[in-house]
Amino acid sequence: MKQILFSGVIGLFLTLIGTPLLIKLLARKGYGQYIRDDGPRGHHGKRGTPTMGGIAFILATIIAYALTKVITSSEPTFSGVLVLFLFAGMGLVGFLDDYIKIVKQRSLGLRAKAKMAGQLIVGVAFAILSLNFADARGQTPASDKLSFTQDFGWQIGPVIFVIWALFMILAMSNGVNLTDGLDGLATGASVMVFGAYTFIGVWQYQESCANMPTAGQACYEVRDPLDLAIVASALMGACFGFLWWNTSPAKIFMGDTGSLALGGALAGLAICSRTELLLALLGGLFVLITMSVVIQVGSFRMTGKRVFRMAPLQHHFELKGWSEVLVVVRFWIIQGMCVIVGLGIFYAGWAAAK
Repeated sequence: MKQILFSGVIGLFLTLIGTPLLIKLLARKGYGQYIRDDGPRGHHGKRGTPTMGGIAFILATIIAYALTKVITSSEPTFSGVLVLFLFAGMGLVGFLDDYIKIVKQRSLGLRAKAKMAGQLIVGVAFAILSLNFADARGQTPASDKLSFTQDFGWQIGPVIFVIWALFMILAMSNGVNLTDGLDGLATGASVMVFGAYTFIGVWQYQESCANMPTAGQACYEVRDPLDLAIVASALMGACFGFLWWNTSPAKIFMGDTGSLALGGALAGLAICSRTELLLALLGGLFVLITMSVVIQVGSFRMTGKRVFRMAPLQHHFELKGWSEVLVVVRFWIIQGMCVIVGLGIFYAGWAAAK
């Protein structure tokens, strides 16, 4: 369990001291945020704030994981490395998008097809690799069964699994990206979900089938639950440290570099911990905000009318007169309740199995 503490503390420390250095570097190069003219008027003053801040917590997380392994003389696992691969790979796609927006002065960044192609390449590679590298018990990092609090139902096969994994990765990446519209909103919400996955990893490790002395006992068939908890803890700590600089008034934005990376990490943790459908509850705020965009676009195309004053949902409340800080804090409360409900259901599933 020392590994979990080390990874979280190191991740926190690195972003606390590293983010201001990144802010100075980005400001010196003039890598400032582009603000759309059709957004809330209160956001226009944010134009020029350094972006691509996701670089800070991506590097901090990877370094925290690596240093933890060195300090504790333990070996990395395939599950942990694969989640970090997905995290960093999606971050790279986001970085290219941000870089083109800033350097090429193209407001939409990567072309839609190029951005999708990058996400698909990273997602497919993760999905295929996660069905390989079986351990001594035959467990691979991911399973081709659907899962809620653990695997259930029939095997869906590798092809459908890859499609399902891609859907999860794209949905969560875009969900975090849509949520990242107010100072600290996506970062704070992500901290809560990574905290939940740290707990889930520890619980699954304690109740792992690999640790059961006798057969027939209820247990979790997860390949590397402790290492997934270490990764989640590093992510939680790194995001927590970044939040110090990202909260209102933000000194730096995570950009697509950060939001795509965080969405990938959330999907990777859910897939490898066999809690795929539970992620919709644990990350309920991301789902809610994504659905607000789907509803807004669908309503406008079918009826020509808008349901919300502006989508994503957080901007609707801004236009109703809520201050940015008020929206963020209340949305954090919603996310906190989603995590509590999700963990409650996770435990209830375990209690029922016992």
